[in-house]
Amino acid sequence: MINNLNDGIHGMVPREKMSKGAKRMRDFYDMKPDAPIYQTEFGFYSLERWKNEGHINDDTNLSDIFGFDERGTFSLGGLGWCEAAFYPYFEVEIIEDRGDHEVVRDHAGRHVLYFKDRRDGFMPEYMDHPVKDMKTWEENCKWRLDPNSAGRYENLEDVMLRAKKRAGRGEVIIQGLIGGYMYLRSLIGPVDLLYKFYDDKELIHDCMEAWFNLADTVIAKHQQYVTLDELFIAEDICYNHGSLISPDMIREFLIPYYQQLITNVKARQIDKTRRLYFHVDTDGFADPVIPLYRELGMDYMSPFEVASGCDVVRTGKEYPDLLISGGIDKRILAEGKEAIDRHIDSILPVMKKRGGYIPTCDHGVPAEVSFENYIHFRKRLQEFA
Repeated sequence: MINNLNDGIHGMVPREKMSKGAKRMRDFYDMKPDAPIYQTEFGFYSLERWKNEGHINDDTNLSDIFGFDERGTFSLGGLGWCEAAFYPYFEVEIIEDRGDHEVVRDHAGRHVLYFKDRRDGFMPEYMDHPVKDMKTWEENCKWRLDPNSAGRYENLEDVMLRAKKRAGRGEVIIQGLIGGYMYLRSLIGPVDLLYKFYDDKELIHDCMEAWFNLADTVIAKHQQYVTLDELFIAEDICYNHGSLISPDMIREFLIPYYQQLITNVKARQIDKTRRLYFHVDTDGFADPVIPLYRELGMDYMSPFEVASGCDVVRTGKEYPDLLISGGIDKRILAEGKEAIDRHIDSILPVMKKRGGYIPTCDHGVPAEVSFENYIHFRKRLQEFA
């Protein structure tokens, strides 16, 4: 019977056939106490500095020098990240020359103030967004979210061939997508959005229906090929004092669409016995929204920004079945080895014993972090690997 195949799609791959990275990731998802901790990093803003100082070059294998584990996951895209998943994207165009700066219409239709010849590695200033009302929503954006645009699926067979191969190694198959709040913010802007929740609920719901229809359709196509292990939403719904919108707004404008999507995804799984993990990613002080997302069945949260008051040890005790990644204060990595040691020793022994934790910086490693300090940090983490 095909349903008895342990191919990673119709049934779980036997552990002895899993890659080393897959085994470690599966132990993480199973919250196996005292299991070797998976070694990875959130990202880097420090690489240019380290290159200029001669520590690394364009050919350096970061996994080798930092002791990262081989990949144990495979991510499916096609549904946006920090911006809506438009097809086609807006044409990027310089709108205005301001000497050392320029105003650019980006691929998401926003007007953005950049330094000339530098559009990455800093927080840009967003000056305008494409959605003002129902008319601009329909003219500028809604048609770009048509789930039936053939161009969306041009590379589908190639991506799914790779996904099936990685599933056969036991790797965790992740479907990532932009979360509802981040999506609405990319369309309308963070300030105007707050007014629209009160003044134009019809617009917000129409935007969210388009989000849902696109996500559900694309994921359904992916599920014809593979069984998903995780549904990941890039949400960024918090700032340094808590949620950017009220619990009532989350329940009215986000949760119903999330509930239906999760229900549909679970119903379509090829392997009906597979657990689907729900992962929410948000910067800021996340504690106030954890109970709301737990109502949806959230299993996993990241990256627990320490500067905003997050504490993975505290959260790990309060929610003993919550998978956690992040929680390493990126600022401390710039302070020196003694500060790094104190930080690691306050977190890793507790969280390794608990299980279900992957230590990474609470965002990209900043340029202020020296190569020497980061190497020391990685060596300390290797003690738990």
